[in-house]
Amino acid sequence: MNETLKIIDCDVHNSLRSDRDLLPYLTDTWKDRVKRGGLGLMYSGYYSPVGVGRKDATPPGGGAVGSDPDFLIEQLVDPYHMEAAVLTGNLFSVSVGHDPDFAAATASAYNDYQLDHWLNKDPRFKGSIFVALQDPQLAAKEIDRLGSHPGFVQVITSSASRMPLGQRFFHPIYEAAERNGLPVAIHPGAEGAGQANPPTAAGYPTWYIEWHTCLSTTFMAQLTSLICEGVFEKYPRLKFVFIEGGVSWLPHLMWRLDKNFTALRSQVPWLKKMPSAYIRDHCYFTTQPIEEPNNIAHLKQIFEMIDAEHILLYSSDYPHWDFDSPDHILKWLTPEHRRRIFYENAKQLYKL
Repeated sequence: MNETLKIIDCDVHNSLRSDRDLLPYLTDTWKDRVKRGGLGLMYSGYYSPVGVGRKDATPPGGGAVGSDPDFLIEQLVDPYHMEAAVLTGNLFSVSVGHDPDFAAATASAYNDYQLDHWLNKDPRFKGSIFVALQDPQLAAKEIDRLGSHPGFVQVITSSASRMPLGQRFFHPIYEAAERNGLPVAIHPGAEGAGQANPPTAAGYPTWYIEWHTCLSTTFMAQLTSLICEGVFEKYPRLKFVFIEGGVSWLPHLMWRLDKNFTALRSQVPWLKKMPSAYIRDHCYFTTQPIEEPNNIAHLKQIFEMIDAEHILLYSSDYPHWDFDSPDHILKWLTPEHRRRIFYENAKQLYKL
């Protein structure tokens, strides 16, 4: 690999060793609940024949993949000479549970655990403030609690939700994020679980391969909602990061939304420019899982259509099975564009 290439990894999944790791950060009421039954997080239930984690990512001392900071540094951060690793955790299912108070308490406890055991471990670790979607006012309170800490660089939550994320119910989250100068990121994992909507517009598929492939359609719906509900007009300094949802679908959405806007703009009079312009001005997308076709010329065309060098962020998705090594993907990029996607875009977005 070219060691001169600077890298910021924008999707690194650190994890708990066990639910009991959060006990010191919970009040007695919630502590007793976790002692008796664990966090009780709700997952999609789709069986993956290859598992979720890389087979070689289990820490030497045992435990879940991504649960040992030292091993993560040894296996990911140091070998690839990463300047920063943005931690995205694995708590997305907290937003589809039925108890809003427990969800908010769990997210807050996880954030404190992350601060103690990860951000204070190595300055290259950059944290994401987890918030639960069930009560946006509690989420905003959590953002204000930690938003000024230099170790946290974004707010993160689930891409699975009971209603589209652009709707005004969620606006307190965006107001708090903008107030604290933090982007908001969404990440898949809870689609079809708990009180979330079905994972596809057609309902519940049978196999994990269907569920995993259709995650991009959730991102399409959420992005369309954010634009049409006027989130980026209401919060003009807000940036949004779409993690692990793919990118090849973006030209189609931009074209279709722009086309419809020309005829139907009377429904969204608050929009002052074409929908695709809001995407270019406010949205970022991570590379993993990059859809690299057999004919790279096709992907090059897509990158040109979406102005990829200004809106893409490199991500490895470590330690998951579909990990994208920085020395194996997008080798065809020009040095300038590779530098922007692997480093400069993230450095600017996260103010590193």
